[in-house]
Amino acid sequence: MSGVVPTAPEQPADEVENHIKLPDDPPDYNSHFVPGPPGAAVPPPAGYPGGLPTGYYRPQQPSTFPLSHPTGGTHPIQYQPGKYPMPVQSAPITWMPGPTLMPDCPPGLEYLTQLDNIHVLQHFEPLEMMTRFETNNKYDIKNNVDQMVYTVTEDTDDFTRNAYRTLRPFVLRVTDYMGREIMTMQRPFRCTCCCFCCPSTRQELEVQCPPGVTIGFVLEHWNLCRAVYSIQNAKKENMMRVRGPCSTYGCGSDSVFEVTSLDGVSNIGSIIRKWNGLMSGMGNADHFDIRFPLDLDVKMKAMIFGACFLIDFMYFERSPVQRSSR
Repeated sequence: MSGVVPTAPEQPADEVENHIKLPDDPPDYNSHFVPGPPGAAVPPPAGYPGGLPTGYYRPQQPSTFPLSHPTGGTHPIQYQPGKYPMPVQSAPITWMPGPTLMPDCPPGLEYLTQLDNIHVLQHFEPLEMMTRFETNNKYDIKNNVDQMVYTVTEDTDDFTRNAYRTLRPFVLRVTDYMGREIMTMQRPFRCTCCCFCCPSTRQELEVQCPPGVTIGFVLEHWNLCRAVYSIQNAKKENMMRVRGPCSTYGCGSDSVFEVTSLDGVSNIGSIIRKWNGLMSGMGNADHFDIRFPLDLDVKMKAMIFGACFLIDFMYFERSPVQRSSR
């Protein structure tokens, strides 16, 4: 009996087949894995702050790169939107709804047929304050509900702007929400060295709508104590008058330019330069409020609109050199 080797109890044939692995089955590597003792904690290597590889950003740091941690898996962890700060975006511009085309109305002026009040807001240019370099003026034209109607951009070369300053000839281009130029305003150069009562020294503005088609002129009249203009049609026939205050440099108050009939009896509208406090006294960031009757001829509305810019350049476009000398 001592030479007999004990054997395991026999198992049924079906159970033996279940434990036999076919050659096609993948090997089970974990079956022989024996975990070892835990090792000592190793600090992160240099260049890996906080255990994150160099080039990755922490969630609290805003970045234009996706915020994710490298993990052992193949898919990075995505952070939910709205939980972390996003880049600052400018507010969208709201434009006035485009009106339908109207007969006997120059294209682009259909907006003015629906308005009796518009605001002219000049952009503030910090470069002019810091360097005394005159830049092209830019304006936003809005209605009473703060909707954009037009944009106005000056198109003058650098030498002309900085050599002639407020007396410079200019071209102003009026564009709509599609970027189409619907109106052009031109001011020729007029020398002011000779007598002020000479017609050749009087300032003039031509308004074209559409560009290339003249609809009228704004002509300055010589006056000893106040600003006086006449608004003319395309044939240079006087249609209205504009009378300014005796002093346009009033501190702390608005400057009102009244638009009247030729005889001065009927008041048609007004061009008001609003006082904006410190901005009005130091920077070229004027705000004009233009008012006219709702049923006024749309071409005359455009002419009053154009007169506003001639007034701005003549009385309120103060160059840095002029401000420093006062």
